[in-house]
Amino acid sequence: MGQKINPLGFRLGTTQKHHSFWFAQPKNYSEGLQEDKKIRDCIKNYIQKNRKKGSNRKIESDSSSEVITHNRKMDSGSSSEVITHIEIQKEIDTIHVIIHIGFPNLLKKKGAIEELEKDLQKEINSVNQRFNISIEKVKEPYRQPNILAEYIAFQLKNRVSFRKAMKKAIELTKKADIRGVKVKIAGRLGGKEIARAESIKKGRLPLQTIRAKIDYCCYPIRTIYGVLGVKIWIFVDEE
Repeated sequence: MGQKINPLGFRLGTTQKHHSFWFAQPKNYSEGLQEDKKIRDCIKNYIQKNRKKGSNRKIESDSSSEVITHNRKMDSGSSSEVITHIEIQKEIDTIHVIIHIGFPNLLKKKGAIEELEKDLQKEINSVNQRFNISIEKVKEPYRQPNILAEYIAFQLKNRVSFRKAMKKAIELTKKADIRGVKVKIAGRLGGKEIARAESIKKGRLPLQTIRAKIDYCCYPIRTIYGVLGVKIWIFVDEE
């Protein structure tokens, strides 16, 4: 049988880089790892909490003039919103946090960064270290698998057919500079009693080529029928 491996971890050191940059003694490494997880979870929970206050966001489809108004009631399964990834750089007295996000409307509000820094300070409970948070907007949002997965999740929660949702997600990548994409959904599709998996592929996807830059995400979707799993592979370019 074929041995499956995470495409991101498989390419660390070549086309992928680490999202945490710090040094620690072996006995303190586990503490730093847990601290990173607390920081990422705190940022995701902050965005989830503010989404529940009724913020509206519009996403324009690049492939058509359709505008989808997102008036969401977020659940714990979609707390990451449109954050593609979070970089953490630790110094002696400062923790630099860089949030890469596709639609930074929420975090651009006045006082949002200061409030988030206070929440992180309480969560970590470190007196000697201060936080420096910066926001970086992703240039091509629909080139990121996390954003496409969130789009599919929103469509499925609104009872849109899973095949139609997958095709629309692939259409969004047409104007992005990519060479291939694959979308796979597994679970009780369409409310059927027997779970199954469906996938759509467009273009090339050389998973065994290490020099091929491939972005990947695995995204759970909580529906009334149960939990669906979405996996998205995007072949960006080959070095």
